[in-house]
Amino acid sequence: MRKHVGSIACLLGLVVMVACTPSAQVDEPVEGPSLELSAIDSLMWRQPDSALAQLQAFCHSPEADSLDEFNGHYCQLLISELLYKNYAAQSNRAELLQAVSYFDSLVRLTPPLQRGLGGLKNTLPNPTPNLVFLDARAHYINGVGYYEKDSVVNACAEYLKALEVMESSFAKRELVQERAQFMALTYTHLTSLFSDLYLHEQAIDFGKQALPYYQRYDAMHWHVAWILDEIGLNYEMMSFYDSANIYFKKGISALPDTSTLLYRDLTAHRMLLSYETDKDPDMVLDQLYQLLALSEGDKEFHSRCLSIGGIYFHESQFDSAYTYLNKVFINSENINSKKQAAEWLVEICKAHGKYPEAHEYADFLVPFGNLNENNSHLKSQLAELSNEYDHSRQEREFLRQQNETLRIDDYIIGGIFFAVLIFFLSLSLILKRRRETEHDEKTKPDAIVKPAEAQSFSFAENYADEPICQYILSVCNDNKNPIKSTVPYSAYSGISLDNTQMAQLKNAAYHHYGTLFEKLGKEHPELKVKDYQYCFLCLLGLDNVQIAALLQKSNSTIWDREKRLQKILDSNDKIAVILQEIIIRL
Repeated sequence: MRKHVGSIACLLGLVVMVACTPSAQVDEPVEGPSLELSAIDSLMWRQPDSALAQLQAFCHSPEADSLDEFNGHYCQLLISELLYKNYAAQSNRAELLQAVSYFDSLVRLTPPLQRGLGGLKNTLPNPTPNLVFLDARAHYINGVGYYEKDSVVNACAEYLKALEVMESSFAKRELVQERAQFMALTYTHLTSLFSDLYLHEQAIDFGKQALPYYQRYDAMHWHVAWILDEIGLNYEMMSFYDSANIYFKKGISALPDTSTLLYRDLTAHRMLLSYETDKDPDMVLDQLYQLLALSEGDKEFHSRCLSIGGIYFHESQFDSAYTYLNKVFINSENINSKKQAAEWLVEICKAHGKYPEAHEYADFLVPFGNLNENNSHLKSQLAELSNEYDHSRQEREFLRQQNETLRIDDYIIGGIFFAVLIFFLSLSLILKRRRETEHDEKTKPDAIVKPAEAQSFSFAENYADEPICQYILSVCNDNKNPIKSTVPYSAYSGISLDNTQMAQLKNAAYHHYGTLFEKLGKEHPELKVKDYQYCFLCLLGLDNVQIAALLQKSNSTIWDREKRLQKILDSNDKIAVILQEIIIRL
């Protein structure tokens, strides 16, 4: 949560809020963003403190009194963003909610034909700043406001809405500079949100989504190292120690300075991971004591004490453990650290027969028991939001690929058609002359065109363009009869794949990805026919619900099949992602 950094920032927020409140000008035409606000917007991404000072000055100027509706809402968005970036709490919630609705309405009113892969075209005379980008930013900062009020589900929904707006309107190549920074920030907040509630799979997925965007702008080294550390911590919590160690090492490598707190945190995390895997407490404790001596504040000091006390606890050296854990419990301001220390101290006191002290520590833990029970419903809601977003993201990616295919230049298509026509006419003439001049025994079909050669002519250039693949994609993405997870798979029996179709799909997959499946067969002989069939369909970008309908299997059966493949291939990524990574390495 963002906290106040002083009454000055809060008062400033209130002053700016009042000065920039938009007036109702419903009947006036929409104008473009003012040059002053655009300049403040541009400065905000580099120097948010200077941008806040400029916004304050602007809101006391005569120009602020004559803002049109668009710029009034734009001003409110900048207020919220700059309060957040300057570590002050949101103070213009009502005005921001109006701005969210306003930008949503402008995006919805944009004619659909103007929405292309190049982004949603701005309806304003001045296309800077981009309207869609403003709408996404409004949803994101609205999520920040919800998060400050502990409304985690609403915050998550707004963050995901911001991503949906961006990913639906911009090609990946357009998500650079400020847009890339925004995407990285949004994914990072989702990573932190899910990590705080121990939803590790989702936290890892969002963290990995953030990484490519950090590489698309001049990101600070510690930002990249932090997200790598967060991914590693979640892998560690899931006992995937090899993956955790990889990300901890990447995080350390991303930091040029070894004297920072984050570097020491990453080092401590690697030490604790080493203890989990090697069970060498003496070596790990020696390293942690060195880090303890380098502590630059109470928060870091108590973090190291908790780590040291935890190792002593697991080694049953309860006297030493008590010394460090009791320091954390008494002095630390971090609730999670106090809670963990209290849990271990209860066990230590019981082991020493100090039951009154054990009850004191246990009493501290009582409220957390109720909190965990309440969090169960919260975690279920967040997991559902994440699944819905993941499904819609896959649909958007499929539609994007389809659109890119359909945008092939008409002249190129005509040229290819003409070339193919000439080729087959020439081939027909050649075959006719051969039949006229060669003997009957030399004019057998296999002497003219070998079966393998004839078959090669039938394959398309891309896997998704094969006839069987086109059929599968068309039935799975039929808007008139969408495949829903809430409908029994038997309701889709009309689109189920028969043996002939499965054979055609297998031939197409092996033609385009033969090297991939040859590698899988050699390295993983335990793979079954049904596993390969699942892979054929994953390579088309289908989700588990669609695959279940095509194979006429229950959703749970298909999910189990995915988990089995993830275990065999030693990865928690989506199967399509795993296969693509293998293809890249071939």
